[in-house]
Amino acid sequence: MSAVPISVPSVGESISEGILAKWLVADGSAVKAGDPLYELETDKASNVVPAPASGVLKVQAAEGDVVAIGATVGVIDPSAAPAKAEAKPKADAPAKDAPKADAPANAIPDGASGHLSPAVRRIVAEEGVDASQVEGTGKGGRLTKGDVIAHVEAGASAKAAPSPAPPTPAPAPAAPRPTAPAGGERRERMSGLRQRIAQRLVEAQRTAAILTTFNEVDLSRVMAARAKYKETFKKAHGVSLGFMSFFIKASIEALKAFPAVNGRIEGNEIVYNDFYHIGVAVSTDRGLMVPVIRDADQLSFAGIEKAIAEFADKARKGAIGVDDLQGGTFTLTNGGVFGSLLSTPILNPPQSGILGMHAIQKRPVVVDDQIVIRPMMYLALSYDHRLIDGREAVSSLVRIKECLEDPERLLLEV
Repeated sequence: MSAVPISVPSVGESISEGILAKWLVADGSAVKAGDPLYELETDKASNVVPAPASGVLKVQAAEGDVVAIGATVGVIDPSAAPAKAEAKPKADAPAKDAPKADAPANAIPDGASGHLSPAVRRIVAEEGVDASQVEGTGKGGRLTKGDVIAHVEAGASAKAAPSPAPPTPAPAPAAPRPTAPAGGERRERMSGLRQRIAQRLVEAQRTAAILTTFNEVDLSRVMAARAKYKETFKKAHGVSLGFMSFFIKASIEALKAFPAVNGRIEGNEIVYNDFYHIGVAVSTDRGLMVPVIRDADQLSFAGIEKAIAEFADKARKGAIGVDDLQGGTFTLTNGGVFGSLLSTPILNPPQSGILGMHAIQKRPVVVDDQIVIRPMMYLALSYDHRLIDGREAVSSLVRIKECLEDPERLLLEV
């Protein structure tokens, strides 16, 4: 049977390339159809690509390579036999494939090179490392990138100072050179997801006229309602009642009143969305993702909380897919969970508005000419001034504030 090519799958309408982040199967190993084969990172998400057939893997693209959608990154040979692991030589016997005495110091022994992943092989060559002198900590004693880097760093720190040269006449004094600060530095490749997040954020600031308006909201009544009904709510719906559902409901009321905030610019046209797909920013180990709650205006508080809980579970498992991240019309981001008191969120293109939530703090405020202590939160609405005027932005943020300070309005939609 002929070899089966391993192609980069389409992972989204607007995505033309990705980064082959990691091979999950070693080169020369046997795989079964459907087994996880490699991780593909894009600006949207990280995807695990399965094996298209059963056979022996032959890698043709290295970890870290930028690969186009549809490109071939390897093949699976159904008729080949998997590579056999070589037995380690006895301690008192010379290695069968040891490099010759006149071989360069950075030569990779034939026996070792077959066990190196493309990424490890590349760093071995770049750093001039003798792979046979590095102890592997990976599965079956295989070398990892971390093993090679640690070996290089250990060698650098262990180098002895050069022997002093014979005394020579002192040269003319030179200008003092600045000394480097004590300590070291680490370098690691940015993930494809992180690279694309960086590009999109810079692009958003370059292409949109981003302004931010601020306000503060008294969450006394929201917190009282949550405290009063959270146990009953959980028993009835099987999910906890959080703050985010209140903020999403309040935002939808503002978007209905001021449609431009829910719209976007395409060329010379304004696109008004008559649906409310609300993105909720989620921080993950791979970077910031914004899964989208579709038709959030048609969901109850329980429906919104269940959707949020499902996304949180997916984020922990690294299972958020491209479809989960597309089509949002407005975004909420909560820096308050990390302690942020105030920030200016950046738009999530092509959207024209994003609401920033922050930490809740008890502060003295004036109510009916009396100074009282209330749980207060600063709100920030960043918006694209090309589409949204200041009046609309400020008014929409005030509408969110009014709905949160009088949460019965959310139920009555007034």
